[in-house]
Formats: sequence, C-alpha cells, structure tokens
Amino acid sequence: MDEVELHGGPLDGERIPVDPDDPEPGLPLLAEGCAFPGGRSWYEPDESGRWTWRADIPWEAM
Repeated sequence: MDEVELHGGPLDGERIPVDPDDPEPGLPLLAEGCAFPGGRSWYEPDESGRWTWRADIPWEAM
C-alpha cells in the first residue's frame, strides 16, 4: 500500500492508503463536506499522480 495526500474538495490535506496496483485508480470517499448527504466525494490521480477531488456523487448514482 502507498499513502497519498488528497487535494481539493472536502478531504483536502488528508492522507489515505491506496493500492498502486488497483486497475481503477479513483475512490469514492465518505466525507462530511460532501454536497450530497450520504454521498461520496470522488478522488483520483491526475496526469502527474496527484490525488485530486473531481466531484461529489449522490449515493443513488453510485
């Protein structure tokens, strides 16, 4: 496992473990600051490998 820092969105600055061998690099993470109650905040690595917030997703859309 690798540890990455999250950038932007409600989890900005937090660090999480990620599996570098996971074929799906993005993660829907539970966040109190998510725009949708019960939803998730989507983070994924950008072109440089920096884990960046992309959007908030309602639970029913996951």
